Amino acid sequence: MRRIITHFTDDDLYKFTMCCAVIRNFPRARVRYEFIDRNNTVYPPGFGKALQEQVEMLESLVITEEEMAFLRHRSSYIPGWFMTYLRGFRYDRRWVSVSQDASGHLSVTFEGLWADTIMLEVKVLAIISELYFIMTGQAATVDYEDFYHRSYHKAERLLDAGCVFSDFGTRRRLSFQAEDTLLRAMTDCSRSRSHSGVFAGTSNLYLAMKHDVTPVGTMAHEFVCAIAAMYGPLMANHIAMDLWRNTFRGALGTFLYDTYGWNIFSLNFSEDFARLFKGLRVDSGDNCEQIRLIADKYRSLGIDPLTKQVIFSNGLTTDSAIGLNRYALKYCQPSFGIGTHFTNDFPGVTPLNIVIKLVAAKITEQWPFYSDTCKLSEDRGKYTGRPEVVRRFMETLHMEVPQTIASRQ
Repeated sequence: MRRIITHFTDDDLYKFTMCCAVIRNFPRARVRYEFIDRNNTVYPPGFGKALQEQVEMLESLVITEEEMAFLRHRSSYIPGWFMTYLRGFRYDRRWVSVSQDASGHLSVTFEGLWADTIMLEVKVLAIISELYFIMTGQAATVDYEDFYHRSYHKAERLLDAGCVFSDFGTRRRLSFQAEDTLLRAMTDCSRSRSHSGVFAGTSNLYLAMKHDVTPVGTMAHEFVCAIAAMYGPLMANHIAMDLWRNTFRGALGTFLYDTYGWNIFSLNFSEDFARLFKGLRVDSGDNCEQIRLIADKYRSLGIDPLTKQVIFSNGLTTDSAIGLNRYALKYCQPSFGIGTHFTNDFPGVTPLNIVIKLVAAKITEQWPFYSDTCKLSEDRGKYTGRPEVVRRFMETLHMEVPQTIASRQ
């Protein structure tokens, strides 16, 4: 099997920025992650072994001087000491446990120092997705020339509609070639003529470098989840925002707020944070309802919401982004991070619905136990974590607890 990940920065920017924040604030924290397949996919025979081999291949990845220079030039908010850390970073197969049961279902867990294991999520998800389509034979059937033209047309429609949008599709892409082709099409389109919209870039650092576009991204739910495990969920957003602003000194000012729902975040979102952060990211719930809540909160603090950016990344398509842009312009400065619809939209191919979530943390290796955590999004009933942990967090947050809670959705 050929090696799937061949570049150190073939990864999302937010893994690098969060790694930097973790080292600065939680250098001894240890964590556990679990792989979740929301569709309960049956993987081909031998998939687990092939995945383990791909994980082992990560050990030889090193960051190049070209990648370092790009990071320094295009991500100047990252401190110099972190560049030194990246130069010495090496993956270790011992952080990852992979198994496949007799029925073909896949189990993947990570455990180790948070600063180390945080760098695995996106790469392992991208490997699982591409490996699946290779081993099922679907990768051999796709037409990349047709995909280029369809991607170009998507960009054209979004640009003509005045949308500001980015590629967020590394984790569940059909292949590296798919995302590379997408970036080529979208940069070609955005540079072909003037538009009212903006192709803002990609979350993928390597492809941003290759296509000379802006790497975009800030943080993910795991930062708040880990803090909630260590300190509790009531003030997790407050602690996360405070640590984030201190780490990057006002840069990277878009906060992902929905880890435990809008209500507790709104209580934590005081005027100083609201003025400091450039905006918020909507990743679950009804987009129109969420933007109204956000606008009302800003107004209650004496802030004009039209001065704030809101990034939408909740399972968007070209059509839904265009429609949402028309609506959201009344409330804020909208932009869109589009993932699977960009990098895994092929006739006859059903993308995997897979995630890797942080499920437990401890602030130092000297603690004899981990504290469980979970994620409670704005999509009703779509929670990640063990049912008893979800229930405990919901009770702590004074949320209405359903009679039954499904596990690891």
